[in-house]
Amino acid sequence: MAGENGGGVSLDAALIAIDRACREGAVIRDRDLLESFAGDESEVAPVVPDAAVRATSTKEVAAVLAACSTHGVPVTPRAGGTGRVGGAVPVKGGIVLAFDRMDEILGIERRDLKVTVQPGVVLGDLHRAVEEQELFYPPDPNSWESCRIGGNLACNAGGPRAFKYGVTRHWVLGLEAVTAEGNVVKVGKPTAKGVTGYDLAGLIVGSEGTLAVVTEATLRLTPKPEGVATLLVFLPDEAAMEGVITAVLGRRLVPRCLEMLDSLALEIVRPQAGLDVPEGAKAMLLVELDGELDQLPAQVEDCGMAMLEAGAVDVLVAKNEAERERLWAARRELSHAMRRQANHKLSEDVVVPRTRLGELVERCRALSAEHQVRMPSYGHAGDGNLHVNFLWNDPDERPRVEAAIEGLFRAVVGMGGTLSGEHGIGVLKAPYLPLEQSETLIALQKRIKEVFDPRGVLNPGKIFPTSRTHRAC
Repeated sequence: MAGENGGGVSLDAALIAIDRACREGAVIRDRDLLESFAGDESEVAPVVPDAAVRATSTKEVAAVLAACSTHGVPVTPRAGGTGRVGGAVPVKGGIVLAFDRMDEILGIERRDLKVTVQPGVVLGDLHRAVEEQELFYPPDPNSWESCRIGGNLACNAGGPRAFKYGVTRHWVLGLEAVTAEGNVVKVGKPTAKGVTGYDLAGLIVGSEGTLAVVTEATLRLTPKPEGVATLLVFLPDEAAMEGVITAVLGRRLVPRCLEMLDSLALEIVRPQAGLDVPEGAKAMLLVELDGELDQLPAQVEDCGMAMLEAGAVDVLVAKNEAERERLWAARRELSHAMRRQANHKLSEDVVVPRTRLGELVERCRALSAEHQVRMPSYGHAGDGNLHVNFLWNDPDERPRVEAAIEGLFRAVVGMGGTLSGEHGIGVLKAPYLPLEQSETLIALQKRIKEVFDPRGVLNPGKIFPTSRTHRAC
């Protein structure tokens, strides 16, 4: 730590200031307790911080950041620690600023269709609270039972419903945030419209905790759909996806979810979900429609017919809520099921234009054969977001995995795509950022970072490349 922030004296001085400003017990220095703040759900090597602060108010957050900026101590924000690219790992040491105790839903305004929350609110708790009032907050990353709003904001999280409803940024009205120097600012607008000044709320959302720390968010809501229907669509191969989806859209239907599994992923999930896969099916779509109850049956029939006419092998409709939940539970657990297939697993969430998704899956097949690496994939077919998994057992296979990863990223960029749809860049993808972005663009973003964080203390070591070492996530 001494080599990172200028020495233990600076850290001690910062902690003295933080102790004075925060309630008793907020600061944690016991190493055994600090180990729980060392890692996230990626394979980035955990780093035990020098201290952690479990904040309970904007005032405490401001005090922590002001002290860390003054004394040059790195500070890593942490919400649920469910990230996949090392965003919450304190790679430079210093202090972890934890938000698990800022977990209140501050108010649901039913008539104005908005809710105000603290960053430690678990997303699933927010879903349940607003749906009890017949309201709806659509963003739904698959970790919704454990991820927290602060992390969703930091990574601009999406999820299966993003095709119809968009990602987190589309549902943010306003933010209360604290800059790296400890200044509290309110950005965005509490109203449905507002264009005064720069859109700093839009800039902070997705900045992975490198520009400012959100302490309060006002989120937009919409009325809860009356009904939901889930369809299983079996395809002859992955190449059929584009035609099937285009056929549905051509009938003016917009499913809220279009989740795809390639042939390898289908084989992995089949026993867990109890799927009876028809002969000739090599890929699958999990499709969800929502809307008015009296209109939903016709939409389901229209959607199914469109897909069959476009080449689907078979279309099945979930009979009840229990069957729907069983299918979605299997989908949410797919990443963990894949992890059990090999000693090592890495997942990349790349995005290409939707019409090129089948082409990307074909490219993955070629890379798998070329480098002798298993590469099952699944993802959000509606918006072209593919989760490509790399499975291997022995350390000496690692160079082949690295070569396959770079081949994937080069293919994605060549198709007009992007390196991450919802996981962020963090530590793991930082070495590859120059594949997608020019030196000029990276330099511009670094200057923006310097304006928000002149001393470079806020979540350092994330997003911008420092080496070409990539580790599994």
